Amino acid sequence: MSSQHTLNRAVELAGVGLHSGNRVHMSILPAPPDTGLRFRRVDLDGKPEVEARVENVTDTTRSTTLARGNIKIHTVEHVLAALAGCGVDNAIIELDANEPPIADGSAREFCRLIHAAGLTAQDARRQPWSVTEPISLEQGDTVMTLLPGEGFRISCTSADSKGRFTQFFSTEITPKTFERELAHARTFCFYEEIAYLIQNGLIRGGSLENAVVIREDAVLTTEPLRYPEEFVRHKMLDIVGDLALVGRPVQGHLIAVRPGHTANCELARRLVAQMQKPLRQAQTFLPPPTPAPEMPTPTPLSPPPAPVEGALDVEGIMRWLPHRYPFLMVDRVLRIEGNRIVALKNVSIGEPYFAGHFPGQPIMPGVLQLEAIAQVAGLLMLMRAEERGFQVAYFMSAEKVKWRKPVRPGDTLLIEVELTKTRGRIGRATGVCKVGEEMVSEAEVTFMVQ
Repeated sequence: MSSQHTLNRAVELAGVGLHSGNRVHMSILPAPPDTGLRFRRVDLDGKPEVEARVENVTDTTRSTTLARGNIKIHTVEHVLAALAGCGVDNAIIELDANEPPIADGSAREFCRLIHAAGLTAQDARRQPWSVTEPISLEQGDTVMTLLPGEGFRISCTSADSKGRFTQFFSTEITPKTFERELAHARTFCFYEEIAYLIQNGLIRGGSLENAVVIREDAVLTTEPLRYPEEFVRHKMLDIVGDLALVGRPVQGHLIAVRPGHTANCELARRLVAQMQKPLRQAQTFLPPPTPAPEMPTPTPLSPPPAPVEGALDVEGIMRWLPHRYPFLMVDRVLRIEGNRIVALKNVSIGEPYFAGHFPGQPIMPGVLQLEAIAQVAGLLMLMRAEERGFQVAYFMSAEKVKWRKPVRPGDTLLIEVELTKTRGRIGRATGVCKVGEEMVSEAEVTFMVQ
């Protein structure tokens, strides 16, 4: 596993946006480890940022658009392809307009900038995702299949609806092959599409200087084609840019037929779902580590009497739950009323996960809010079953999980749980997390005590 990389220094490029036609000045800046790729609008108050993540994709009409609130960045795929293709993990792309410069319609100029800046290894490990099981996607005439495999290979077929200029190309994607085989491929369109694109304001900055136009069997361009299969190679360039929105390098073999931005981004979403699957399935209630054989097993503390109504401080909570820092997600129980319990968690900037989630924009991971609900539910059932001597609650499943709003340092997380069903050692509960009066997450959890 190699190190993360960023640029040695800032680099700049000016030009026009392909779709907006706006004049734009772009700077690509070095960024700390685990920053990822981010766009920054320096023309707007506060210089707001939009992360290059598929969760922020709002439009895929002829290009990929990212947005956060009212802040939008159009046509991000070429600069993202260059950064990902050249092995840049962390960078800030500053823009004084809503779209990067189109340059010559390829990623060549962006690669030139990256080479001019040079790369530097960082004190953090790159974490590529190896595809664990095939992902298949069909949308109209588009078919994409991502298979497990070493490295990252794309095998792609492109053609228009009439079967013109059908092309196929396949290559392993590395920094060297990306620049040699894909980076120079220019964007293209068919002549009969131009009227629609103009009417919808999609090519205000377009010209034969930055795009290839196909008219019947003729190719309109200011220079000869750069590759025999330039059209399919540009489709592959777009794939590299759109899959950069996953946030991690991908290892697998992608077979794509007639891909486009909509399908590319949907594939990225399914990749993210596959990455998150182990986290969702992981047990969040774990027993304490088994002591080494030569070490004596400590005598467990006798649990205190369970209050029917009242509160528990953190010392009381730790007599019931085996969790300890940094995984104890409950600071205080405020009250217990029958099958209902209300607890709180003070979210401090000192929480260890804020170092990487996310640098500069700390947000409490949603899975830890789910963990808080599960811990509070397990605590309540352990207290209700005190006479049977149960000591540990094991998390079994979660359903109807929803995360509604971000939780940030300084927030107080109010955790409200109701035990809805118990049968023997199995319990089921519904829980919500709130900040103030606003619900930030909710879930139904099932667990077993023993």
